[in-house]
Amino acid sequence: MALVTNIVKSSSAQRLLLLVHGYGADEQDLGGLLPYLDPDGNFAAVMPRAPMPAPGAPGYMWYDMTGGGDGEVSAQFLGALAELDALVDEQCEQLGLDRSEAIFAGFSQGAGLALALGLFTSPDPERVPVRPAGVLAMSPAAMTGPVDEHARDVPVLVQHGTDDPLIPVQRSRDLARDLRGFGVPTVYREYPMAHQVAIEGLRDARAWLGQVLAGERPDEPIPDDPVELVPSVTTAQFEREVLHSDLPVIVDFWAPWCQPCRQVSPIVETIAGMRPSSYKVVKVNIDDEPKLAQEYGVQSIPMIGLFRNGRLERASLGLKSRPQIEAELGMLVIP
Repeated sequence: MALVTNIVKSSSAQRLLLLVHGYGADEQDLGGLLPYLDPDGNFAAVMPRAPMPAPGAPGYMWYDMTGGGDGEVSAQFLGALAELDALVDEQCEQLGLDRSEAIFAGFSQGAGLALALGLFTSPDPERVPVRPAGVLAMSPAAMTGPVDEHARDVPVLVQHGTDDPLIPVQRSRDLARDLRGFGVPTVYREYPMAHQVAIEGLRDARAWLGQVLAGERPDEPIPDDPVELVPSVTTAQFEREVLHSDLPVIVDFWAPWCQPCRQVSPIVETIAGMRPSSYKVVKVNIDDEPKLAQEYGVQSIPMIGLFRNGRLERASLGLKSRPQIEAELGMLVIP
């Protein structure tokens, strides 16, 4: 069955822009990006709809991220990849455009597919696909795979939000480093946002597209990971890092969906930066570590706990100022 596809093309369009939406969206979803990415109408935008309804969402999905085993997900991914591959060939022929001048772009699931379509070795050993002029991956749910040797001159722009609760930003940092390690010209950008597209990212993408259209292959060293003032601690690490710590330990119990947690996080970071020799400061994502939340009675977040000599000694609940948190933890009288 042919993919339902929305096509936006001006009379001046000279290249194809494949825009692949993410989980729970549809073929209309990324159309709103076109005025920012392509204000001059250089591209014929081809926006396909994923073939499967997404459970619990109004839109569609390319592959099921929640159900089925790895083999089923891999089969769905490869099936979607084959459909997109055929769609690009079909639209290039119908529109009279050159596949080698196309840009493959996507968001989330769609970004992973755009990367695979543009860079990875074809699952069909008889087929050597024509590679695009570039790949734009926005908050990619990256599917790893071998980069084809013929794709190592395809420039890639990877973008991600530092506050993404669905796909950790570290995955895109590592992805960008892996791509450069394969010799792929790569630019990486991150923004203070969640799982979304920011106007700053669209401006960067437009500038990158301008370079690619001019025949350049932008390539930049990937910045070092920022130093975490408040590192995450798992259940497996908790005994060593918290209960057996020589220093008193402040633990920020939080969750990605909790807005007050996000507001109190900079306050906890300030405390960590001010008193590194007196306190260790860590955080626990209660969604990932429910056993710790249950063991220490975390029923409301944010909860900032002070551990000393292997036990929870004090706690501060809710969004409060730094002086209030410090007072409730006894930090003003106990160094």
